[in-house]
Amino acid sequence: MPADSADAGAVAIDARRLISAVADIFTAAGIAAADAQVVAADLVAADLEGIASHGVMLLPMYIERIAKGSVSRRSAGEIVSDRGGAIVIDAGNALGQLTARQAVKLAVARAREIGLAAGAVRNGFHFGTAGRYARMMAEQNCVGIVLSNTRPLMPPPGGAEAMVGNNPIAIALPSAGAFPVEADMALSATAMGKIRLAAAAGQRIPEDWAVDSQGRPTSDPATAIKGMLLPAAGPKGFGLAFVIDLLCGGLSDGAVGADVRPLYGDPAEPYRCAHFFLAIHAGHFPVGERFAERVRDQAMRVSRSKRGPGVDRVYAPGELVWATRQASEGVCRLDAPTVRSLLDTAARVGLGNFESSLLAARAT
Repeated sequence: MPADSADAGAVAIDARRLISAVADIFTAAGIAAADAQVVAADLVAADLEGIASHGVMLLPMYIERIAKGSVSRRSAGEIVSDRGGAIVIDAGNALGQLTARQAVKLAVARAREIGLAAGAVRNGFHFGTAGRYARMMAEQNCVGIVLSNTRPLMPPPGGAEAMVGNNPIAIALPSAGAFPVEADMALSATAMGKIRLAAAAGQRIPEDWAVDSQGRPTSDPATAIKGMLLPAAGPKGFGLAFVIDLLCGGLSDGAVGADVRPLYGDPAEPYRCAHFFLAIHAGHFPVGERFAERVRDQAMRVSRSKRGPGVDRVYAPGELVWATRQASEGVCRLDAPTVRSLLDTAARVGLGNFESSLLAARAT
């Protein structure tokens, strides 16, 4: 793709072809073909759902880490402890999308037997959106709860030193409705990925998103990246992030606090994050299958509730992501810096025909 076409603005690309193209990059980097398809599909899905900060913009960082050895090419982690409802997996620095699926599968299978089960993952890597794995559990009639820790990014209220990450939490419920019902959020005022997107686009950010290294508010994304994110809802967000750090890294006997390394730091140094997956099988409660119907009914109440002035639509938790994906009609709209980064990454792994593949994937 000529530079001027990549720089002209957003590029519409067929999602299925984009998955194939991204998978080709992973395969060229030494990832098994089946694994490459899984990870590529997850990244593209985030773009389809309007969550570009967790989409294919991450690919260059993933590939650099694979090349430098901090992300392994293995397909699964090692189960190091299995005590009924408590399973611990050592991911061995494998791609997070792969070990997350491993943990989900184990937790759901055990929850079907005994009611609920947790899988904790240590020595892990970035796994994309937490909500994806919570939804996987919800599709199996389980309440799915997914947590992850990150390197310290947020100071305590009034502090000027990062003490905890913006550790995400996602909860998805089985639903008989048209869309998944879930809450998925990082515990900072915004995701670092959004700040990186603003920096790449040369845009300012709101002053309540981050502070500089001295704890002063900033609207400059470059300064924010070098500084600290602010917790959502002040002490509430900080408190939740603090306990999630320990539920993930503490229970798995993995890294907590500053032992989790920067995702965009030294690409040769393992990230070492930890994840926690809890599956609660609704069938073990008296409500049984009716729980999914009650979830649907309550979500519909929200969707159909009275709207404020000038508001066209009210969304239930999880509905906006679903609606965004439906509206995409299978087409990803990538900004110019992301397109350029895909081309550069493909060249780095020796895919000389990638530019023509991406051109062929452009939606009409």
